[in-house]
Amino acid sequence: MSIGIEEVTKVAKLARLRLDESDLEGFAAQMDGILAYMETLGAVDTDGVEPLYSPVLHETPMREDKAAKTFSRDNILANAPATDGQFFIVPKIV
Repeated sequence: MSIGIEEVTKVAKLARLRLDESDLEGFAAQMDGILAYMETLGAVDTDGVEPLYSPVLHETPMREDKAAKTFSRDNILANAPATDGQFFIVPKIV
Protein backbone atom coordinates (compact mmCIF):
# COMPACT_ATOMS: atom_id res chain seq x y z
CA MET A 1 0.00 0.00 0.00
CA SER A 2 1.33 3.40 -0.94
CA ILE A 3 0.37 6.55 0.94
CA GLY A 4 -0.21 9.58 -1.22
CA ILE A 5 -0.62 13.26 -0.50
CA GLU A 6 -4.42 12.86 -0.53
CA GLU A 7 -4.29 10.36 2.35
CA VAL A 8 -1.91 12.57 4.33
CA THR A 9 -4.23 15.52 3.83
CA LYS A 10 -7.19 13.44 5.01
CA VAL A 11 -5.34 12.22 8.12
CA ALA A 12 -4.17 15.76 8.90
CA LYS A 13 -7.74 17.02 8.59
CA LEU A 14 -9.02 14.28 10.93
CA ALA A 15 -6.26 15.14 13.41
CA ARG A 16 -7.07 18.84 12.99
CA LEU A 17 -3.53 19.65 11.88
CA ARG A 18 -2.56 22.35 9.43
CA LEU A 19 0.31 21.16 7.28
CA ASP A 20 2.20 23.14 4.68
CA GLU A 21 2.11 21.82 1.13
CA SER A 22 5.88 21.35 1.34
CA ASP A 23 5.52 18.98 4.32
CA LEU A 24 2.93 16.68 2.74
CA GLU A 25 5.41 14.70 0.63
CA GLY A 26 7.71 14.15 3.61
CA PHE A 27 4.87 12.89 5.78
CA ALA A 28 3.66 10.64 2.96
CA ALA A 29 7.12 9.07 2.75
CA GLN A 30 7.26 8.59 6.53
CA MET A 31 3.82 6.96 6.62
CA ASP A 32 4.82 4.75 3.70
CA GLY A 33 7.89 3.63 5.65
CA ILE A 34 5.79 2.84 8.73
CA LEU A 35 3.33 0.76 6.70
CA ALA A 36 6.20 -1.09 4.98
CA TYR A 37 7.61 -1.96 8.40
CA MET A 38 4.20 -3.19 9.56
CA GLU A 39 4.02 -5.42 6.47
CA THR A 40 7.44 -6.84 7.39
CA LEU A 41 6.20 -7.58 10.91
CA GLY A 42 3.03 -9.13 9.48
CA ALA A 43 5.12 -11.56 7.42
CA VAL A 44 6.82 -13.03 10.51
CA ASP A 45 5.73 -16.59 11.31
CA THR A 46 4.19 -16.53 14.79
CA ASP A 47 2.65 -20.00 14.80
CA GLY A 48 3.26 -21.69 18.13
CA VAL A 49 4.22 -18.45 19.89
CA GLU A 50 2.10 -17.68 22.93
CA PRO A 51 0.90 -14.08 23.27
CA LEU A 52 2.45 -12.14 26.13
CA TYR A 53 2.08 -8.73 27.63
CA SER A 54 5.74 -8.25 28.56
CA PRO A 55 8.95 -9.87 27.38
CA VAL A 56 10.21 -9.87 30.97
CA LEU A 57 8.85 -12.35 33.47
CA HIS A 58 8.64 -10.56 36.79
CA GLU A 59 6.45 -10.40 39.83
CA THR A 60 5.04 -7.11 41.05
CA PRO A 61 6.56 -6.43 44.45
CA MET A 62 3.88 -5.84 47.04
CA ARG A 63 4.31 -4.08 50.35
CA GLU A 64 2.21 -4.46 53.43
CA ASP A 65 -0.41 -1.75 53.60
CA LYS A 66 -0.01 -0.13 56.99
CA ALA A 67 -1.17 3.29 58.07
CA ALA A 68 1.76 5.17 59.58
CA LYS A 69 2.16 8.72 60.75
CA THR A 70 5.30 9.95 59.00
CA PHE A 71 4.92 13.72 59.38
CA SER A 72 3.61 15.87 62.20
CA ARG A 73 0.72 18.29 61.65
CA ASP A 74 3.03 21.23 62.30
CA ASN A 75 5.47 20.12 59.59
CA ILE A 76 2.67 19.78 57.04
CA LEU A 77 0.95 23.04 57.93
CA ALA A 78 4.28 24.87 57.77
CA ASN A 79 4.08 24.64 53.96
CA ALA A 80 0.56 26.05 53.73
CA PRO A 81 0.02 29.67 52.68
CA ALA A 82 -2.85 30.00 55.21
CA THR A 83 -3.81 27.87 58.20
CA ASP A 84 -5.82 28.13 61.40
CA GLY A 85 -3.30 25.99 63.28
CA GLN A 86 -5.20 22.78 62.61
CA PHE A 87 -6.41 22.89 58.96
CA PHE A 88 -5.51 24.49 55.64
CA ILE A 89 -7.46 27.64 54.80
CA VAL A 90 -8.45 27.85 51.14
CA PRO A 91 -10.57 30.35 49.20
CA LYS A 92 -14.29 29.56 49.03
CA ILE A 93 -15.33 28.43 45.55
CA VAL A 94 -19.00 28.42 44.71
